[in-house]
Amino acid sequence: MRALVVHAHPNSDSFSHALRAAVERGLANGGHEADMMDLYADGFVAAMTEEERRAYSGASPIVSEQVAGYVERLKQAEALVFVYPTWWWGMPAVMKGWFDRVLLPGVAFVLEEGKRPQPALRHVRRLVGVTTYGASQAEMRFFQDAGRRTVTRTLRTLTRRRTTTTWLGMYRLDGASDAERSQFLDQVEQRMAQL
Repeated sequence: MRALVVHAHPNSDSFSHALRAAVERGLANGGHEADMMDLYADGFVAAMTEEERRAYSGASPIVSEQVAGYVERLKQAEALVFVYPTWWWGMPAVMKGWFDRVLLPGVAFVLEEGKRPQPALRHVRRLVGVTTYGASQAEMRFFQDAGRRTVTRTLRTLTRRRTTTTWLGMYRLDGASDAERSQFLDQVEQRMAQL
């Protein structure tokens, strides 16, 4: 399976980068092809420009060469894997910006007047989220875990009907021991191999 891995964390020595590496190892161990995308390393800008917003609903919504490149990579993916830390109860701005600027009409969904949006990511068979939280699982449930809902519910509606989702979250990261962190890295690697 060809997996597009979208990663967002500015610090190269972060636990999030270790998770990204575990995802890559796991995919390789499972015989999957990984296309690794690092939004910070790519210099991706989260904010949509005025030109992009004006073009959004038009015949040619892609106005950035970088976005065009991401769209081509997205079109080749059978699995989408998002790796990021949960900050302020949601995705980092650069990840949310990727959703805003790349998952465009004609790319992720089709808009027809008077109809509900129709899925255009029918080639995607798997959606995976890998994240860390400072909060507990109960706290995240209380705050409705916006990142998880975006990936496993909203994005899923734009894919094929039988797309499966996997969510791997490490809660209370700030108080986790080295052994707990290592155990989570192993879990992520194993789950990616079984994709």
